[in-house]
Amino acid sequence: MANRRIEDSRIQQLSTREAKGGDYVLYWMQQSARAEHNPALEYAVQRANAAKLPLLVGFGLMDDYPGANVRHYRFLLEGLRDTARALARRRIPFVVQRGGPEAVALKLARRAALVVCDRGYLRHQKQWRQTLAAEARCPVFQVEGDVVVPVDSVSGKAEYAARTLRPKIHRLWNAYLTPLSPTPLKTNASHLEVKGVSLDDLDALLGRMKLERGVPPVHHRFQGGTRRANQLLRAFLTRHLPEYKESRPHPETDHVSHMSKYLHFGQVSPVTVALAARAARAADSQRESFLEELIVRRELAQNFCEYTPHYDDYSCLPRWARDTLHQHRGDERHHQYSYVQLEAARTHDPYWNAAMREMRYTGYMHNAMRMYWGKKILEWSSTPEHGYRTALTLNNTYFLDGRDANSFANVGWVFGLHDRPWGQREIFGTVRYMSSGGLERKADMDAYLQKVDALVAEAKAAGVRFAGD
Repeated sequence: MANRRIEDSRIQQLSTREAKGGDYVLYWMQQSARAEHNPALEYAVQRANAAKLPLLVGFGLMDDYPGANVRHYRFLLEGLRDTARALARRRIPFVVQRGGPEAVALKLARRAALVVCDRGYLRHQKQWRQTLAAEARCPVFQVEGDVVVPVDSVSGKAEYAARTLRPKIHRLWNAYLTPLSPTPLKTNASHLEVKGVSLDDLDALLGRMKLERGVPPVHHRFQGGTRRANQLLRAFLTRHLPEYKESRPHPETDHVSHMSKYLHFGQVSPVTVALAARAARAADSQRESFLEELIVRRELAQNFCEYTPHYDDYSCLPRWARDTLHQHRGDERHHQYSYVQLEAARTHDPYWNAAMREMRYTGYMHNAMRMYWGKKILEWSSTPEHGYRTALTLNNTYFLDGRDANSFANVGWVFGLHDRPWGQREIFGTVRYMSSGGLERKADMDAYLQKVDALVAEAKAAGVRFAGD
């Protein structure tokens, strides 16, 4: 039976202006860039049907999205092209216009009877929605669809760690883990004439944009879009979920879902992924391990960014972590590297270099290596503050899933966020330490080095090149 109900707790009215008529209902798409299992889209369809108006979906494409480069934009545009085709099959017009997201939203809102937007948790995303709500001359509703459980429903504060958030999410998640069927749009929108950019030739569009081009796209390895996300998800659930828990510490394998980049760009719903995992043929322990990462750990990051104004600054770290790192800032650094040396993967550590090369040439790094990679940046930096800035910059520059709430939480974890004090060590104090020996005990690191060599060769053959190659 079709379920078209959107939970009330996902919906928030951002402005209370009275509706005064308009040509359409506008869904300003920004975070949830998909046509499947998108609560904001379905809510907009339902409001359009109730008002007997057509629906227009609009997206603002800016050249200088905070921290993004041509690698990120290629993946984004592949996803938008996929979404445009899916919306066209539902006879819902979709327009992409150049400009700041909030400026495009306000422009399209001039003819709207009502505006629906999705929800983001980063500072600039919140500001865009505040601007829209303050300046649009019609009601504005925000619908939260990129977490399983709405952030405000789980907690009203920044949680200390996963262990404090986990029971709160577990109490609620069954109520939100339900399929969402598409609502047919009743009013024809073919008469709407709203011009936007073409997504037919992505290379041409990217060529016209003013972008940072030093980090090349990696579409030989990962392509954006809901269709590709669903293909990868099906393959993972069939082949690798049955052994997920055991394979997680093994970067030499590829037994992972690769969902993080699609979740970051809103190209797949976390509810879709969770429901598919629950229905998959695997032991309960395997499903639970995957859902822990997908829901609890991921939504801990959303909680962190929502309730931590300076989530991207060293000051966001817990007091105990900053204190212990400060006490050890004078410890001798046996190895120190500049940003340029790290970026070029020129350190004494072959495992770290391989991880950095994987990141540069594929936009991805296995999670076991991400933790080690970050810990070594802390160890090799002149100060913990410098290490934090270096790790965050590299993370957000090269990873396809960079600049996400998880990026800020994961880099923070390297420096003690969402963790507890451990035994004293030089440089780290009581912040958790990781060693190359730990990697060797858990994984076949020679196989990982060979894997990365093959990935880099594949990338270079596909045209992924950096200065100095």
